[in-house]
This record gives sequence, C-alpha cells and structure tokens, in this order.
Amino acid sequence: MKSPWIDLSIPLRTGMVHWPGDPGVTIERVKEISRGDDCTLSSISMGAHTGTHMDAPSHFVEGAPDLDGFPLTAGVGPARVIAIRNPALITPEELGRHGLRRGERLLFRTRNSGRCFGTDEFVKDFVSISPAAAQLLAGRRVRLVGIDYLSVGGFFANGREIHEILLRAGIWILEGLDLSRVRPGPVDLVCLPVRIAGGDGAPVRAIARERRRSRAARTKRSARA
Repeated sequence: MKSPWIDLSIPLRTGMVHWPGDPGVTIERVKEISRGDDCTLSSISMGAHTGTHMDAPSHFVEGAPDLDGFPLTAGVGPARVIAIRNPALITPEELGRHGLRRGERLLFRTRNSGRCFGTDEFVKDFVSISPAAAQLLAGRRVRLVGIDYLSVGGFFANGREIHEILLRAGIWILEGLDLSRVRPGPVDLVCLPVRIAGGDGAPVRAIARERRRSRAARTKRSARA
C-alpha cells in the first residue's frame, strides 16, 4: 500500500552540495561485515547546516537559544505549502495574497525544488526571502518557515539579515527541503532536528502528508478556476 507520507528530506551522501565555506560531507564505512568485522559501522563528517536542516536562533543571534530549546510542537502539526511564482525572490506582494496567520508553519515551494538539488554544484541564484517579506513573516508571528534550498537568505546579499529578522521574531527556520513532490495547500508536517547539545543547527528528517480540503474549500477553488 502506498504511503500518504512524502519525504521532504535530501539524502546525505559523500560529496553532496553544501554551503560554500562550510565543511563538506564525508560518510565512510569504518567497519564492514563483508570484510570480517563484527558489524557494519559508518563515520559521518559534515557541517550542521547541510542538506535538510534546522537553524537554531543561536546560528545568527549571539546568546539566543540553541537546539536544546526547540519545542517539539514547532515541527509537528498542520502546515501550508505555498507555491512561489517569482523566479528570484519571495516578496511581500506575493505572500500578501495568501492571508498569512499567526502561528502557521509555512513551506515555500519555489523553482528551487527539482532544480537546485539536481547537481552537486552550489546554485548561487536560488530563490530566497526578501528583507521586506521576512519583516512581513515576523509581523504575522508565524511559527516556522521552510524553504527548498540551503538558506532562507540569498547568497549575494541579505543572508544574515533575513536570518536575524526571522530568528529574533521566534520563527524556526527549516532549510534544504525537497518540495517537488508535494502540491501547494494544507499538509500535516513532521520535522524533528537531531538533538545536539548546544547545537546551532542539525540535520532533520522532514515528512509531510497532504490534508484533504473541505468540500467548501474545493468548491471555492473550482469557482476561481
């Protein structure tokens, strides 16, 4: 039977794409049953902000909470996948059409999905959140923001600014999602970071299940079409 759950996580593997300047990923088998060892055992070396991962506030805000302060309810519950049409930035004008609500978990599906993680080369022109959109999200007091590449902030500018705006507002940041197989709309989300003492970030296994829309919502959507 096909599972309704969709894996939004990027598989970790040696040599995969990572943020320029961060440690790369090396996964090595140090023991192997086929070589006569008593078990199979791997060694993993990587930066904490590689692949699908969570940012703790301490990642960009000195003295802010680390991952030990991550509330489980922030990563588990109803969420909304929003399709972003702008090919360069997530803007307040586009977000304004979606009626953002306080406490929401929002996952932004941009042209990054199905494009950026198809190569081990870092894609510099990925879609990111604009400063004005970050301020809008902070003002709406959403609970969690997820995006489909390695950073909510752009590579060329505003990276630190975007993180600080969101993190200072108490918004948890989920990065490195693969949203290519999930449709825009309501979903059930489960994303829990590895619990690292004092962690500024950690890998996450993120999964989602599309939620069935109410008949009224489906009728309204059909009327718009």
